[in-house]
Amino acid sequence: MATKTHAAYGDSTNMIQQAVGLFAAHMQRNSTIARLTGKMPKGTAGAEATIRKQSSATMPIVRCQDLTKQKGDEVSFHLVNPVGAKPIMGSRQAEGRGTGIGISEGRLRVNQARFPIDLGDAMTSIRNPVDLRSLGRPIAQSLMDRYIDQSLFVQMAGARGYHNNIDWVVPTDADVDFDEILVNAVKAPTRNRHFIADAGSIRPFVDAVGSGALDVATTDLLKMDVVDALRTTLEQVTLPPPAVIFEGDKAASDSPLRVLLVSPAQYNSFATDTSFRQLQASAIARASQANQHPLFLGEAGLWNGILIIKMPKPIRFYAGDTIKYCAAYDSDSESSVTVPEAFGSKYAIDRAILLGGQAVAEALAASDKSGIPFFWSEVQLDHKDKVELLIGTIRGTSKIRFEVDTGAGKQFTDYGVMALDTAVPIIGERQ
Repeated sequence: MATKTHAAYGDSTNMIQQAVGLFAAHMQRNSTIARLTGKMPKGTAGAEATIRKQSSATMPIVRCQDLTKQKGDEVSFHLVNPVGAKPIMGSRQAEGRGTGIGISEGRLRVNQARFPIDLGDAMTSIRNPVDLRSLGRPIAQSLMDRYIDQSLFVQMAGARGYHNNIDWVVPTDADVDFDEILVNAVKAPTRNRHFIADAGSIRPFVDAVGSGALDVATTDLLKMDVVDALRTTLEQVTLPPPAVIFEGDKAASDSPLRVLLVSPAQYNSFATDTSFRQLQASAIARASQANQHPLFLGEAGLWNGILIIKMPKPIRFYAGDTIKYCAAYDSDSESSVTVPEAFGSKYAIDRAILLGGQAVAEALAASDKSGIPFFWSEVQLDHKDKVELLIGTIRGTSKIRFEVDTGAGKQFTDYGVMALDTAVPIIGERQ
């Protein structure tokens, strides 16, 4: 008996098969974002393991895939606040003197995002030298992958920036649809997680000088001593971003790592250091202890416990652009400052993103069309003369932020991420 290998148009299972294929391709792609996300749990140890799955909390992106049919478009996550106490000694009474436990809560919403692709009509197929129908699926998949990756980058950075070319699917915040496209609010870095390069060191991101412009020079580039200063800061702040633990990393306990995503311009500036080749060799050597994790093997360098990775595109602010920041530790209200006009067309500010574990949360919900987070549709219009294809997903992402009681007062804290702004040389006008 012949085996059916292709689903024809209109087959009742076609959309489910296509959706599963698209979702699998997205989850398995070899991109920076995919490398920053831990694996989903395997096995079927109870219903909870198969219905609600969460990726490893030791990686920067924590993905929660909820396939239940419960109503609601929000996901909540919690943090146990740091606990400080002194022991009760000898025969002194301990009963009734227990230290309280504080819980902070964060939430994110999910929403539906769709990309329709026009595959033309009967005459298009006659006139066009290529089969648009066969091109439709990879184009749709590429658009969706870019949207997901870019929305995660923007949430991590706490800003979209103003670098803007055809590769960007997420528009700048000047676009009327910006808030809806990002689903959850893009939050400027908290006061205790936002730094700027300063003459070979770093300092907290500070208010503007008299003119309303940021106090920064074109020489405040990303260099090795700036990364050293960042590491020193990590060792001194309360509740630093948790170390990233790659699967099978044998040195994770003795030599903890964080990941620093840098723009191409920041990477090129850092790579001019004469010791950079040694940093690349250190990354490759660490890979041998971490099951050859691909994040170590690309354009990467390892220095002072920080794995430096080139991000696909910059979070960039040009001369005159606005940068939002939090002026107070006990509030996440945002203020604004501008990039100095003196930067002209030759310099800009790029944002590096230091990631620890649990930097951002990504929630995936099940579509009622496919039962998984991705869905697929192909329809014929105008008496079957025209064809339109659509890819969609239901998801949301948000930076993980808590109000943390440090013992010396409460501080709004981006739990697993820091922002580091530096000057970069650029070529030509803004894109």
